[in-house]
Amino acid sequence: MRRSRSRGPGGVSKSTFNGTTNMVVGDHGTMVVHNHLTPQTPLDAMAESLAAAVEEEWNKEAGLRRLKARVVDETPLPVRWEVSGRRVTDRAAGATAEGMRHNFGPLPGLSVVTREQLLEGGGLKELHEVYGGLASGRILLVGREAAGKTAALVLLLLKALEYRREAKPEDQRRIPVPVLLPLEGWDPRKESPLDWAAAQIARKYRFRGPEEARQLLKERRVALFLDGLDEVVGKLRGAMVRALGSAPFRMVVTSRVDEAERTAQKARLRGAAGLEIQPVKSEAAAEYLLNQLPDPPPPAWHRLTRRLLEEPDSAVAQALSSPLAISLVRDVHREDDPVDELLDTARFPDSRTIEDHLLDHAVAAAYTPGYWDPRPRHSPETAERTLRFIAARLAQEGTGDLSWWHIPGWANPRPRAVVVGIVVGVVYGVVNALGLWRASGALSAWVAGPLMAVAAGCVAGRQASLLAARQPLPSAGWRDIFSPATLKMGLGVWLGIGLLNWLLGPHIVDPPMPVWLDLLSALPLGFAATMASGPGYQLMAGGFILAVGSGAWFDGLRRGLTRRTVTESRSIGPRDVWRHHLGLRLVLALLSGLAVALFFACLMGWAHGLHNGVATGLVAGLWAALFAGPAGNLAVATALTAVQLAFRERTPVRLMAFLEDAHHRNLLRVTGPVYQFRHARLQERLTRQE
Repeated sequence: MRRSRSRGPGGVSKSTFNGTTNMVVGDHGTMVVHNHLTPQTPLDAMAESLAAAVEEEWNKEAGLRRLKARVVDETPLPVRWEVSGRRVTDRAAGATAEGMRHNFGPLPGLSVVTREQLLEGGGLKELHEVYGGLASGRILLVGREAAGKTAALVLLLLKALEYRREAKPEDQRRIPVPVLLPLEGWDPRKESPLDWAAAQIARKYRFRGPEEARQLLKERRVALFLDGLDEVVGKLRGAMVRALGSAPFRMVVTSRVDEAERTAQKARLRGAAGLEIQPVKSEAAAEYLLNQLPDPPPPAWHRLTRRLLEEPDSAVAQALSSPLAISLVRDVHREDDPVDELLDTARFPDSRTIEDHLLDHAVAAAYTPGYWDPRPRHSPETAERTLRFIAARLAQEGTGDLSWWHIPGWANPRPRAVVVGIVVGVVYGVVNALGLWRASGALSAWVAGPLMAVAAGCVAGRQASLLAARQPLPSAGWRDIFSPATLKMGLGVWLGIGLLNWLLGPHIVDPPMPVWLDLLSALPLGFAATMASGPGYQLMAGGFILAVGSGAWFDGLRRGLTRRTVTESRSIGPRDVWRHHLGLRLVLALLSGLAVALFFACLMGWAHGLHNGVATGLVAGLWAALFAGPAGNLAVATALTAVQLAFRERTPVRLMAFLEDAHHRNLLRVTGPVYQFRHARLQERLTRQE
C-alpha cells in the first residue's frame, strides 16, 4: 500500500491496494484484485474424488468401531505414543535426516520434524505432525497385542483427511490422500509396491484401471497406511519391508512389536521412525468407563474404577490398559451388571483370563435384547454358532479376510449345480419345446425339447460348479462398462458393420435387406463390442455374445480404452458389492440375451419368415441370458451356498444380511469389499470354541 499526504487528522487519500483486501479507506482509493485460479487438472479431480471416497468410508467405519465420540459428552480413548525402545528400525536421526538430504519435504503448514520432537512423544496431534513433517516419509507404528494400532492408524488417517480438507486449494495439491490397505495377500516377489498398491486402490475404490492410481502414487498424491505387517507369515514379511523401503510415496506401517523386532533382524524399513503405541493409563480407562454412567455410578462400577486408580499394577488394571478390553467391558457389562466380578483374583488371576472372559461373552452381549435394540434379528445362540463356524473356516484357510465370493467353496458344489441345472434346463427346454411345436409339430417338440433341456442343464450345472473354486471378484460399475470410450467403440462397430451389410447385402442375400434392417441386425454386434472393449468383458466372459472378445488384440484394446480419468471414485461395503454384482450381472445377462435374440431374429426372419426368426431369436437369446446370468453369477452361488449351510450348520439363510448385522454390532469390521473379525483375538477365541 502506498499512502500520500493526508488531508486531515487521520485522513488517508489516494490509496492503492494490490491483492485481496476487505476494506478500502480513502476518497480516491483504488483496489486491484488478482485472482489466480489454477484450473483443476484430471489428476486433481482424481485426488479429490479419492479423498471424498476414503473419508466417507472411514468416517462410517470409525463410528461403527466406536473410535469417535458418538454423543456430545463422550470422551474417546486418547492415543499415546513414544519412540520405541525396541530395535525395530534404525536410529531416529536417520528418519529425520538431520544433515542429510530430505526425501519428503514437510506438508504445507507443518515444519520439519527433529529428533528432539520424536523423543518427546505425544498424542494424535503430534503423531500427525510427525507424519507430515518426517523427512524420510516412513513411520513404523508398533505395539503389543490389542494395543490399538489399527485404531490409531484409522484416527491418524481421519486427522490427515481433515487437515487436507481444511487446507487452501493450492495447498491441497501438495497434501497426499491417505489410503488404508491391508498388507495380507501381497507377494513382493511378483509385484512391486507401486504396482500392487495401484491395483488395490483401483479395485477398492473402483477406478477404471490401475493406471490412474499408479499416476497418483508416482506424483506423491497418495500416502499409504499399511496395516497388518505382523499378519504376514514366512519370508514375505522381510521381502515386504525391503520392497517398501524404495517406494516413492509416504507410508505408515503397523505391526506387533515382537514381530517387528524379529523382522528387523533380517530387514529394516529404510529410514522409518519406530513409534510405539503406549498402554492406556488407568486414569483414562476409569474416565472412559464412568462416562455415560449416572452420577454417582453404580456400586459395582465404582469398585472397578477405584481398583484401577488405586492399584495400577493389578490384573484388571493391566487387562484394561488395552483399548480392546476397555471397549469390551462397556459392551459386555451393563449398568446393573456385576462388573466387579472382574476383581475376583481366584477366577481371573491375570490379565489374559480377563480378556478371554470378555471375548467369550462379546457375541452374546451384542445379540442380547436391550434398550437400543429390543429385538435382534438373530438369537445369541445362532449368532455365536455362525461366527464360530466362520472363524474356524477362515482359520482353516489361513486368512483373516472373509471374502463373500469365496463362500461358494465352503459347501459341496454338486447340490447347487443340480439346482441351477434343473432350473436352466426346465426353462430352456419348455421354451424350445414350444418353439418346435409351432415350427415343426408335436413330434419334434417331444423329441428335441427334452434333449436340449438336458444339454442346457448339464452345461449350466457345470458352469455353476466351477464357481466353488477360489477366484478374484470381477466387478465394474455402469459408468465403467458404458464409458464414453466403450460407447464410441460400440457405435463405430455398429455403423461400420451396418453399412458393410448394406453395401455387400445385394451380392449375398436375395432379395437384399433394407437399410434399416441392416442397421438393426448390426446393433447386437455394436453392443458386443461395447462390452468386450471395457470392464464389462470381465463380468460377461464366457457368454455367447462375447466370444468375439477373446484374444490378445482385444486384451490390449481393453487396457487402452479403460485408461481414462475417473471423476467419481467410491468404496462400498461387502454386502453392497454383493448386491451390485447380483443386479448388474443379471441385467447385463438380460441385455446380452436381447442382443443375441435380435441378431438371430433379424437374419432368420428375413430369410425364413417372421415366425421362424422370432422363434430362433428367442431360443438363442434365452440361452445367452441363462448362461451369463444365474449359471455364472457368484452372488447367486453365494446365496445358494448360504441355503446349504443353513441346513448343514444351522446358520442364517440370509447369510449376507447376518454378516452386515454383525458388522453394525461391532463384531466384524469392513476393509473394502471384505469382512474381518473385530480383532484377531476374537477370531482366535471363536475358533477354539468351535
